[in-house]
Amino acid sequence: MIKVNRLNKVLDGHTSEEIFVRLYGEQGVSQQKQRYRKLTEWFVSQFPGRQAVQLYSAPGRTEVGGNHTDHNAGRVLAAAVDLDALAAVAKREDGFIHLFSEGYPVSVINTSELSMVEEEKYTSHALIRGVCARMKELGYNVGGFEACVTSNVLKGSGLSSTASFEILIGTILNDLYNRRNIAPIILAQIGQYAENHYFGKPCGLMDQTTSAVGGFVTIDFQDFSNPVVKKVDFDFAACGFSLAVVATGGSHADLNEDYAALEAEMKAVAKAFGGKVLREFTKEKVLENITTLRTKVSDRAILRALHFYDDDQRVVDQVKALESNDFPRFLNLVVESGYSSWMLCQNCYSTRHIDEQGISVGLAVSQNLLKGRGAWRVHGGGFAGTVQAFVPNDLLPPYVDRMRAIFGEKSCYTLMIRSTGATRVDIR
Repeated sequence: MIKVNRLNKVLDGHTSEEIFVRLYGEQGVSQQKQRYRKLTEWFVSQFPGRQAVQLYSAPGRTEVGGNHTDHNAGRVLAAAVDLDALAAVAKREDGFIHLFSEGYPVSVINTSELSMVEEEKYTSHALIRGVCARMKELGYNVGGFEACVTSNVLKGSGLSSTASFEILIGTILNDLYNRRNIAPIILAQIGQYAENHYFGKPCGLMDQTTSAVGGFVTIDFQDFSNPVVKKVDFDFAACGFSLAVVATGGSHADLNEDYAALEAEMKAVAKAFGGKVLREFTKEKVLENITTLRTKVSDRAILRALHFYDDDQRVVDQVKALESNDFPRFLNLVVESGYSSWMLCQNCYSTRHIDEQGISVGLAVSQNLLKGRGAWRVHGGGFAGTVQAFVPNDLLPPYVDRMRAIFGEKSCYTLMIRSTGATRVDIR
C-alpha cells in the first residue's frame, strides 16, 4: 500500500512513468496520472479514516479472430487493451466488502453470506457475490475490503466492461487473501461462473481470460473444462498501425434472439451428425453432406457452420503470422474473417431490423478507405455495435474523421494492445 499524500507526490514526478507507459502507452501518461489522483481522492472522501491505498487494474479486451467460434469448442484470438477497470482499495477485517463504482449504487457484501440473491441479477452486487462464492467453493480465501472503482471500458462497445470488473474483483481478493497464488485462467473461470450463475448472463471464457492474462491471447476451447491458453508474443506498438473501434450505433436490447439463434443453428448442424458441437466434425463432412443437411437444418445454419470451420482455422493461421512477424499476412486474415462474418455467419445486422445496418455501412466505408493497406471486420457479437479496424498510422486521422462524421463525434476511438493483464499497480 502507499499513503495517499506520498502517491500524489510520486504522480507529480517522473519516477512512476514507466508503469503508466507499460499499461497505457506513452500518450496516456499525463491523463492516467490525473485519473489515478482523482480516484484516490474519491476513495479518501468515501472512507475518511483511510490514508493509504492499494491500486488494481483489469483491462478490457478486443476480439481479433474467431468470431462466434468459442461456443462450438473452437479457437479464438483476442487482445487486452489500454482501457481498464481501476480500483483504489484498503483491506477490512470484518469480512464485509464496501464498494463504490461510478454510476452505480454502493455494493455492500457480507462474505460469509454468499448464496445467490435473485433480486441482484444483472447488477454489480451479483458479480461481486458470485466471484466471492466461486472462489470460496474452490477452496480459496475471501474477505472484506473497501474500494472505489472507475472504468473507462466503454459499455456496449464489445470491449468487455463486465469481464474487466469481474477480473478486477478476483485480482483484489487474490492479492489481499491468497498471496496471488490463483492462476489467471482460474480467475477467468471464477469470473465466468459469477456472470453465468449470479449475474444471469451466459458467456464464454474469452473475455475474462484475456483480461486476466493480457497481450495477444489465443484460447482453444476443445475441452471447455480445461481450455488451452497461450500468450502470443508480438509487439503491436512497433508495427506502424493503430487499432480503431467504431461504435456504429443500434440497440442491443432486443438481440438476444439473434445471438441465441446463431449458436443454436451451428449446434443443430452438429446434432444432425449425432454430436453436440461443430468441433467434433470436419468442414469436409459438412460439404459432403449438404444435400442431406438441407432436409434437417436451415441453409443459414449450414452457412454458419462453414463460417465456424474457416474462422477456427484462421485463428491458427493468425497466430502463426504474428509469431513469424508477418503482419501483412495477419491483416489479410483479419479481412477474410470479416467477410466470412458478413456473408456466412450473417451477424452484421438483424433480419428483424433490415433498415438498420450500421455495421455494414461501417464495413463498406472501411473497405473503401483501407483496402490494400489495412484491415476491417465486425467486432464481437455483431447485429448492432462495433467495427474493428487496423489502420496505418498515416491514415488514422482521415479514418477517424470519416467515421465520426458518419456515426457521431464519440463513435471512433483508438486503442493500444496492452501486454499486461489484471494486476496490482505498485507505484513507488
